[in-house]
Amino acid sequence: MSLEMAVRNQEKVPLAHDTRRGRKENENELGELRTRNENRGRYWKIACLLLLGVGILVARVHLERPHRLHKLLPGSTLSIANYTTALQLALQFLGVQKSGKLPSSNPFSWRGDSALNDGSDNGVNLTGGLYDAGDQIKFGLPMAFTATLLSWSVLEYASLMEQTQQLVVAMDSIRWVTDYLIKAHVSSNEFYFQVGDAEKEHHCWERPENNDVPRLSYKLNTTNPGSDVAAESAAAMAAASMVFRTTDPEYSDSLLKHASELFQFADTYKASYSVTNPVVQAFYNSTGFTDELLWGASWLYYATGNVSYLDYVTSAKALVSARLGQFPLWFSWDDKTPGLQVLLARLQILGHPLDADNSITNALWKYRATADGLICTFLPQSPSATAKRTKGGLIWLMEWNPLQHALNSGLLALFYSDYLVAANISAITCSGDIFTPKEIRSFAAIQADYVLGVNPLQQSFMVGYGSNYPKMVHHRGASIPNDGTIFTCKGGFVWYNATTPNPNVAIGAVVGGPYQNDTYVDSRENPGQNEPTTYNSAAMAGLAAGLSNTGATTVPLTWT
Repeated sequence: MSLEMAVRNQEKVPLAHDTRRGRKENENELGELRTRNENRGRYWKIACLLLLGVGILVARVHLERPHRLHKLLPGSTLSIANYTTALQLALQFLGVQKSGKLPSSNPFSWRGDSALNDGSDNGVNLTGGLYDAGDQIKFGLPMAFTATLLSWSVLEYASLMEQTQQLVVAMDSIRWVTDYLIKAHVSSNEFYFQVGDAEKEHHCWERPENNDVPRLSYKLNTTNPGSDVAAESAAAMAAASMVFRTTDPEYSDSLLKHASELFQFADTYKASYSVTNPVVQAFYNSTGFTDELLWGASWLYYATGNVSYLDYVTSAKALVSARLGQFPLWFSWDDKTPGLQVLLARLQILGHPLDADNSITNALWKYRATADGLICTFLPQSPSATAKRTKGGLIWLMEWNPLQHALNSGLLALFYSDYLVAANISAITCSGDIFTPKEIRSFAAIQADYVLGVNPLQQSFMVGYGSNYPKMVHHRGASIPNDGTIFTCKGGFVWYNATTPNPNVAIGAVVGGPYQNDTYVDSRENPGQNEPTTYNSAAMAGLAAGLSNTGATTVPLTWT
């Protein structure tokens, strides 16, 4: 499909050189969406009162239709082998994105050592970490979020990853990030949150191995704070500390020390990093930091058992910031609120503290009720379902990288389904309508399956999966041959403009995804749809791992 045809089918097409990612809907539209969902809930409550006499019968009908949701899409749920393959591929892309001195076991012949002098402008060693997408910038906020997402998935599905021989690979990917975060945290109140001048480097098209643009490093301190990126990095290291607790307790302790210090820094010097550092606003602009503070404190509670962190997230002030009783539909590198709600609902469902006082108990119940409501918005046949999805069944919120929201929604739903199963809870109620864990799991499978080709286009959005996958992804390293010829900043655009498939396969990359009308343009000039990100692949890895069983395996009750 040409870009002109896409314009006719969908009024807006992302600008070819627009580098902003993950933009939220405008507040008016979000307000209308929330009001519409709230009204649906009110109408259904009235209807349920009128139909009270047949309520039991209705409930029985719902409980007896475990696969109803999956009939919304053509085809059927993919096999365990399909999900296992998707898990393997997704983790490989995190290897594609490695910066620094690559290990001798590097399986990608077209990737080599890169950015070996990062941090030298400030006299520190900032080598390592991941490039976020199709460029060679190390953006701290999405990198840390990638590690948190993957760590959460490992904590829930380590046994499944081990069965598929992917646990070591996943842990290596996490450690590649956390090793870098430790380097970036040079002192208690100093943290490097970015390496690379994004504005300059985004005007270049060259392999990261041949980058000739000066690599600037950017730091937070007490006069230039950034609570969002510092708290997200604390969350990543706290979550990872539990991943490595058994295999490398010394490393686990080091991560926990850095996480505690970073959280203290973030909480003491409150500010958004994109306010104090306007340089990031065109790329990973943060719309607030209270969600990251609550998110970071929650992970620190799980990692330490320190009740002060639990007090922090259950205080009256925290409950307002957590938007309890509201059901945002996006969980992303920018907004952790839905993830926070599910993470703390887990505590109420599976591991409620035995010595918790009434205020903590009540707060956790509120998180649980809100998480129930969040899941209800995902389920297409729920009375409070969001209308924001494609006809093919994909959650769809915005043109730029829509798959991040679909995958993250699917991952939260899968976690929640497994929590209910582990606790022997048979269903949740959505405005009087009942949905089982199997139906919640079916929604998660719909999101994963869409990415893997069960969609109106029969198009896989994961590079290397199936035969019909993106061949011209917006990715500098993949698009330029590794034949010894060095292309400079501007010289490499000959490959950006090429009409042939990328010479290198960015295996496991999950691109931005379709327009709302289920159409898609495979072009390097279309980064909104065709640029892959680490956090897309991390979410896909978690989804694929959790789906790679028959549903008989439950998550662990505790992570300690």
